[in-house]
Amino acid sequence: MDVQLIAYTQLSEDFKQEIQEFYSSVNDRAAIALSAIRTCYSHNKPSEIVKLEGEKYFNTNATDGEKGSEADRLIRQIVKSKHLSTLEHINYTFSVEGVSRALLGQLTRHRHFSFSVQSQRYVRLGSDDKSGGFNFVSPESLEGKVLSEENIISAQEIFNSAMAMLQSSYDDLRKAGVPAEDARSILPQATTTNLVLTGNLRSILEIYSKRKNGSGAQKEIVHLVEFIKERILSVDPWLEPFFN
Repeated sequence: MDVQLIAYTQLSEDFKQEIQEFYSSVNDRAAIALSAIRTCYSHNKPSEIVKLEGEKYFNTNATDGEKGSEADRLIRQIVKSKHLSTLEHINYTFSVEGVSRALLGQLTRHRHFSFSVQSQRYVRLGSDDKSGGFNFVSPESLEGKVLSEENIISAQEIFNSAMAMLQSSYDDLRKAGVPAEDARSILPQATTTNLVLTGNLRSILEIYSKRKNGSGAQKEIVHLVEFIKERILSVDPWLEPFFN
């Protein structure tokens, strides 16, 4: 699995110019969050909030006794009160490579994500195709498991044998003239795929809370959400408390 952050919400150049007095010390996503949150409670216009209230929120220590600024305190309050629609204005886009179709199915159980997924209709997965055949993800639970202590047949060997058989069957179907869109029906959930995934901050925090390490979720999706957290914190370290 490889997960990379390829894009995230930023302030427009015009808006940056308007708030340049604060911009050198204000994170784009934090400024957007403040604008959205305070719009709900302030008589000031959304375009003016950072200029008129930025000094109070970004340059004052948190008054709740916790770390960060008053802006951090305000976002903590919003998260605790579940007024999370204000975080939907912040988006992150990831390239996600080499994950199983089983994981893709789990992702679709969560809302407000956008997906662009590698097609098994147009990307041929035969042994003689450009792909060289389908790749697959082996569940971590296979490790160390054996069918018989006498024959010492490992679970991984059984799994690999099944994958090889399905590859051979896929190849035979294609040679028989079956279109790729129909031959793909026999491909397993373990087959790898690639996708571009975009989600807003609210949705990302929600999926992380349900799939993080220790949640009981399947290991592959645990790894995914932990990678997503790591990539986001690389550009927005101020969000770490909200993942915890």
